[in-house]
Amino acid sequence: MTTTHTTAKGMLFDMDGTLLDSTPAVNATWDYFAREYDLDLHEVLKTSHGTRTIDNLRKWCGLSEQAELEAATEQFESMIVSEAQRLKSEGKTGLEILPGVLDILGELDKASTPVWAIITSATLLYASDALPTAGVPKPPKLITANDVTKGKPHPEPYLTGAKILGYDIKDCIVIEDAPSGIRSGVASGARVLAVCTSHTRAKVTGLGATWIVEDLSKVKASLRDGLVHLDIDES
Repeated sequence: MTTTHTTAKGMLFDMDGTLLDSTPAVNATWDYFAREYDLDLHEVLKTSHGTRTIDNLRKWCGLSEQAELEAATEQFESMIVSEAQRLKSEGKTGLEILPGVLDILGELDKASTPVWAIITSATLLYASDALPTAGVPKPPKLITANDVTKGKPHPEPYLTGAKILGYDIKDCIVIEDAPSGIRSGVASGARVLAVCTSHTRAKVTGLGATWIVEDLSKVKASLRDGLVHLDIDES
């Protein structure tokens, strides 16, 4: 076992693929949109994860009018939740909390002031449904696609998250699963912990992450002296 100890003032978590698994429901939704817009589903799925829905729809579906984009984004993200419910009714995986999430967030919630936030490329509408559906605790602070003008891999989302927590980004650790999110965290100036929950280790290696783990069950958190202490098992 190779365990590294580090500290931070703030923890900035991505949502889909980091705290909850939405991949089956997202893929089912993209399958519908691929048929509607005559898309190469394989090509879309290679790069769409971790990017704002509105940016993906602009890129892949050729939508340009703002009202049209917003309507399609709402439809897409509402479908993810409905597809998750359908899959679950069929005994399959819908929206599920990922390993280790409850333990680490439960510890962080003991802090007297907020020390963690969720920074997601999803809209507030989707995040508000997805988090309770998957059983993820309500975050003290939530930054969604609605709160930024430039989505991941731009650093704005994580810079905004650090600001809303009241910490310098260099005192924060970003937890991410997607290449676009890892790049966003690195570009922001934060240290980045990558989890291999939606991409292989090879796919997230070489992007600038300080640590790479299989999932959050490999990370133990505790609060001492006003800091978040992390023991990270990189084996």
